[in-house]
Amino acid sequence: MKLFKSISKIAIGLTLLIGSLVHAEVAVIVSASNANAALDQDTISRVFLGKTSNFPDGSQAIPVDQTEGAASREAFNDKVLGKSSSQLKAYWSRLIFTGKGTPPKESGSDAEVKDLVAKNPNLIGYVDASVVDGSVKVVFKF
Repeated sequence: MKLFKSISKIAIGLTLLIGSLVHAEVAVIVSASNANAALDQDTISRVFLGKTSNFPDGSQAIPVDQTEGAASREAFNDKVLGKSSSQLKAYWSRLIFTGKGTPPKESGSDAEVKDLVAKNPNLIGYVDASVVDGSVKVVFKF
């Protein structure tokens, strides 16, 4: 009986943990020195899908992805790009094959993406909103 109670407590704990991860807020960020104060979902999508390489103010926009499988990346792909990981792989495979584009560079975790973006006003990335600090500016949240 004690084993059953222990397993039940673990299961409840995991359910709460997974639930909190699913509902975590993701922030699209640029460097604090970037002139763009806010971006809409369409603009962000166009940058990350290689359809434009500029911010609305005309400055260069270089997207940075998180590592494949990261929770923030899965949420970003689904909510902002409207594509699954497999759809994005197929999308980029076609563009690479025809020489019409290259996917964003992968950079790792929330902290690594935040640090890279903070140092370069041309970069745009996304992180869990909990890691945002004064070194970056949130231009979109979901």
